[in-house]
Amino acid sequence: MDAKEIESKARALGKASAQKEPAPVIVGLLKELQTGIQATEDLLRRTKIGVVVNKFKTHQAPEVAQLASAIVSKWRQEVNKQKQRAASVASRGSNSPRPPQNGTGPSTPASVTPSDKASSLSVPPDKRTWKADGVDIAVTSSKTRDSCTGLIYDGLCLGSTEPPKVVLAKASAVEKAAHSLLGPETKPQYKEKMRSLFQNLKNKSNPTLRVRVLSGEVGPDQFVRMTSDELRSDQRRAEDEAIKKKNMNDAMVAQGEKSISTSLQCGKCGQRKVTYTEAQTRSADEPMTLFCTCVVCGKSWRQ
Repeated sequence: MDAKEIESKARALGKASAQKEPAPVIVGLLKELQTGIQATEDLLRRTKIGVVVNKFKTHQAPEVAQLASAIVSKWRQEVNKQKQRAASVASRGSNSPRPPQNGTGPSTPASVTPSDKASSLSVPPDKRTWKADGVDIAVTSSKTRDSCTGLIYDGLCLGSTEPPKVVLAKASAVEKAAHSLLGPETKPQYKEKMRSLFQNLKNKSNPTLRVRVLSGEVGPDQFVRMTSDELRSDQRRAEDEAIKKKNMNDAMVAQGEKSISTSLQCGKCGQRKVTYTEAQTRSADEPMTLFCTCVVCGKSWRQ
């Protein structure tokens, strides 16, 4: 697919989004891009297709959001591999050795971290955990904080194709923000917040939350301050609103007016202003039971 075709697909995606086309239409366009583009940095810059697809990572349809995330991650990995190959070729072509660090031998690139060994996925996205990805979550001097980092990692990586080191960096940033807001880690508020964030992240009915946090749309500081209502998915919020509206409508339905009997007397205040209802609580050949309420003092009884 050449640049002209890619730009045409980008316009089609923009039109589909503006006209609120159904998810299958958008998924079809995204799959054409997924299989038809051999990503290069120059091609992505010229067509700006990465920017267009990236916007669909927050789409309300889970299948659209996950596919867009997978495509962006794939293109990013392809471009990074091309850069690494170019750097390797340039390095081999250089005759001057790199100076040693601290006199101990060849220097190590600053970008290399313990999690780089897990730069590619070895398990399906829906089976990912920090253990399955093989990352090192020991980023602080506290076992409790490291465990919470692992917890957030497990919530963020579920269903995602983002590289492990990207997920780990985001999980670590979230834990750091929570610790700064609610720490130290011995406080119950800190532990409760981390468990709550994990539960919301792993909720399969709310996949856009994971995408929003990983993409940076929701920053770590904002994420740890979100209320339970803000953490809910749009679908869940709409369902709760519908239930609330139904309950309100039910409460506003006019109730049948009960008659007041003057033949029944309240045993507490002696007034003969009593409402009652009848129900057959005994055998059919016995009289019905009266459930009485005095409208003066509120005493209730049955007879």
